[in-house]
Amino acid sequence: MDEKDYKIIAGLQKGARTPLRKISKQVHMSESAVRKRVKRLEREGVIERYTVVADPSKLGYNAMAVVGLDVVPEKHQEVIEKLTKLEEVKKLATAAGEHIITGEVWAHDNKELADIVIRKIGGIVGVTKVRTSVILERIKDMR
Repeated sequence: MDEKDYKIIAGLQKGARTPLRKISKQVHMSESAVRKRVKRLEREGVIERYTVVADPSKLGYNAMAVVGLDVVPEKHQEVIEKLTKLEEVKKLATAAGEHIITGEVWAHDNKELADIVIRKIGGIVGVTKVRTSVILERIKDMR
């Protein structure tokens, strides 16, 4: 990885549909050289996938929360597997700190959010504590 690779990645993060021609001008390289670098970055797993960042409220999700979970160690993997299957869990990570697992949950309204957090997530065998922080306003997604 060199400076040009980082700049190419930054350009793609701003918009995965940005034409490579435009990125090539930004990094002062030919379009074919940029294309080769992108293919290499994909092959090496540096670029994992291309995605869309959608506005949850425009999709009907008007309640979102960051959820922190404590789990019994022997159920850790089982809990993760169950959480990954929940459509409402949009982001999921393990962490070192206050909670061992954190996630982002989207719901259509607060009633549905409460049901997801209390029944679906809190009801998973092995979950010992659920801490929820309601998201009031999305300020920045990775760009």
